[in-house]
Amino acid sequence: MESKSRILIVDDEEMNRRLLGTFLQRLGYETSEAGDGVDALEKVKAAPPDIILMDIQMPRMNGLDATKRLKEDPATRGIPIVIVSSTADLEPRVQALENGVDDFLAKPVDRTELRARVQSLLKVKAYNDQQRSYQKTLEEAVAQRTDQLRRAFDDLKGANDRLKKASLDTIFRLAQAAEYKDRDTGNHIKRIGYYTATVARELGQSEMEIEAILYAAPMHDIGKIGIPDRILLKPGKLDPDEWEIMKQHSQIGRDLLHGSDSALLNMAETIALTHHEQWDGSGYPQQLRGDEIPLVGRITAIADVFDALTSKRPYKGPMPTDDALAILREKRAVHFDPQVVDAFFGAIERIKEIRNGWSD
Repeated sequence: MESKSRILIVDDEEMNRRLLGTFLQRLGYETSEAGDGVDALEKVKAAPPDIILMDIQMPRMNGLDATKRLKEDPATRGIPIVIVSSTADLEPRVQALENGVDDFLAKPVDRTELRARVQSLLKVKAYNDQQRSYQKTLEEAVAQRTDQLRRAFDDLKGANDRLKKASLDTIFRLAQAAEYKDRDTGNHIKRIGYYTATVARELGQSEMEIEAILYAAPMHDIGKIGIPDRILLKPGKLDPDEWEIMKQHSQIGRDLLHGSDSALLNMAETIALTHHEQWDGSGYPQQLRGDEIPLVGRITAIADVFDALTSKRPYKGPMPTDDALAILREKRAVHFDPQVVDAFFGAIERIKEIRNGWSD
């Protein structure tokens, strides 16, 4: 029988603990409680949970100090910690991030949001645990090899750790997005990645740059998790007020991806912010013009428009490929970088292969 995921609720108010515990137990989770940071550290040491929901203001030891201690300890730093607090002050939130907190929830807690955050963090922890288990097995096997193989592994481990960090960061952020919005098809983001990589190759970009945009471009619309469903899924044209809200997804995406140590996520941040800018300066959110728009944003722009035109959306059916290509030609040097348009059509056969191979 599969064991239940364990959640530790840390709050000095018994009623808050009871309400959260009752809701989480109904979802099938096993819960335990702690009244302050000292109690929490003892409970974690005795029986490490899968997730910790941590209040900030508590007697003896507050949630920020408890979080810092847990994240400094190698034995507990992998446990996701969610700050649950009614404070709107920026300073404790910044300190919480510096101490290693993984997420925030505002009091009073919205149950739908709580369920989504818990499910998302459990997926990330499962991935972390799997990676640690795999790493341990690999290290044990390599330890039995010769000294020469061991030195080679040490070199590889440094590169693997950096890749692992970037991968986990990406997976965490995308997992959050996936919990909030149900896209029409997962093939859309795959096509965007392949389209942009194809155009980048046609433009003569390095293999490193091509691989980076392959994985970064699919995050171009991650900011749409912040757009209400009534607008995002509206089966008709948006009115002016709705359109202004929809346009905010570029900045939301930038904010979600900002501040990472990963070069991949830094590129994804740039793409999220700039893929709706247009060559003539009529795009959004910054009305950038021409070469002011980063190349990765210009490449993703044409890929995104082509895929949108040829795909089913809540408000329209798919357009024939030839008609979509005619629109792209018409918008050359207006909406799109002429050089990028030429590269797109220079690789048109590969573009069509991707469209057909990853159709909805």
